[in-house]
Amino acid sequence: MTASQEQGMDADRLGHLRAAIQADVTRGLYHGAVIRVGRAGRVELEAAIGTSAGTGTRSLAGDSVFSIFSLTKAFTNVLVLRAVELGQLALTTRVADVIPEFKGAPRDGATLLHLLTHTAGMPGVWTPRPEMFEDRLDELLQAVIDNVHGVVPPGTRCDYAPVVNHVLMGEMLRRTDPQGRAFRDIVHQDLFEPLGMRDTSFGVRSDLRSRKVVPDVRGVIPIPVRGRDDPGRYSLFEQEVNEAAHVGACSTVPDLWRFTEMLRRGGAGDGLRILSPRTLQVARRNWTGDMPNELYRTVALRAGWQPPPAYIGLGFSVRGDALVHHQFGTLTSPETFGNYGAGSTMFWVDPVLDLSFVCCTTGLLPQAANIERFQRLSDIAVGATR
Repeated sequence: MTASQEQGMDADRLGHLRAAIQADVTRGLYHGAVIRVGRAGRVELEAAIGTSAGTGTRSLAGDSVFSIFSLTKAFTNVLVLRAVELGQLALTTRVADVIPEFKGAPRDGATLLHLLTHTAGMPGVWTPRPEMFEDRLDELLQAVIDNVHGVVPPGTRCDYAPVVNHVLMGEMLRRTDPQGRAFRDIVHQDLFEPLGMRDTSFGVRSDLRSRKVVPDVRGVIPIPVRGRDDPGRYSLFEQEVNEAAHVGACSTVPDLWRFTEMLRRGGAGDGLRILSPRTLQVARRNWTGDMPNELYRTVALRAGWQPPPAYIGLGFSVRGDALVHHQFGTLTSPETFGNYGAGSTMFWVDPVLDLSFVCCTTGLLPQAANIERFQRLSDIAVGATR
């Protein structure tokens, strides 16, 4: 028995975490949340609070299906790391060696490591071409090739890439796949199916439709995110099939818990090995040093905060050493790692405390408010450990 199993978590403090979310919902900060918190693999708190889109809408349930936005990137990241373990790719592989069309200095010097750490030297554009559909990987790739060029040498600046890096990584996975599969099939067959993530999909399958929460964007996402099957401004998030490796997945908290627990267990899930423990040890290191993340530097300055270091590992956000505004809290261990999406979704694992946190919310928050919200909830969760 591990120390964390012996210590467990305090029920009263976990009740306080639930009450804090309820208070947020009651005062209208956001509409609702589904949350799981656990220690050493044991679920200590599981709750569905509030509604899908405010007063008069349906209540959230434990199996509600959410658009998870950029948390989608975590799936692509893990599969790229798996491809490195299998010898299909290397962290030192240049993008241009797999995708020859990706030419032109300085971007042609970018490696897989640069993509994972958001240091590829390209600007953090929200779309590679204005008003384009974002449901097809081949079209996204062509738009990146044509329109997104390097502005600084790779490795010299950290500029969060909402789209570009994961389009390139999705295509690198596709081109090096021994079976010649489509990106969407790789994700389903090599990740979702082995982990039993039956309610997770790139696109809203018909069997998920009745539980799907249509996101209330509330002006937070700055540009349209379109799918070709619907004229809506954010129609990608309701399209039945997509290959948007950066933002296109939908999931549930129980499924995200399976993914998170795989990471907490050192890459193993339900008896199957997805990643090695050593890979995760390397991936949760801070690989961006003291460089700020240009996107969040701007967020911090607008909020009147000191801009923090980027703290990015191999695809994962990392808590880091400095005491700064952070979605993973100020009380979590420096090795804490995870991912998040567009003002509403997040998971993290604290390997020192053996603590896991998964939360999906409704009613997107602006970036600074979202950081403050999840920082507070994360600290409350840590405060419940014994």
